[in-house]
Amino acid sequence: MSDYLPVGITFLLAGVIVGVMTSLNRLLGPRSNRTPVKEETFECGNPATGTAWHRFSIKFYLVAILFIIFDVEVVFMYPWAVMFRELGWFGFVEMLIFIGILGVGYVFAWRKGALEWK
Repeated sequence: MSDYLPVGITFLLAGVIVGVMTSLNRLLGPRSNRTPVKEETFECGNPATGTAWHRFSIKFYLVAILFIIFDVEVVFMYPWAVMFRELGWFGFVEMLIFIGILGVGYVFAWRKGALEWK
């Protein structure tokens, strides 16, 4: 149990820091009057258009999910690159198989038109 003591202290210290900073912000931070301009939704500097409850194309979500899937899979290549010399030919062949499976998935998504933005 003593191995977890530094982790517990770190979590406790982080909680105290968050609590102190939040309290100081409420006590020392500026108080401003709420105006309709300040209550308006901020959209990266552009004036808000319409409501936030409009429908998005399913293509938007499909491209986002495919990006996340392929991006997360590429993260698995970093540990392999670090251990490349120690893994030898076995690790090389395994990574080729991994990249091949990713390539097949990419080609499948491409052929199905999942990457087309019309």
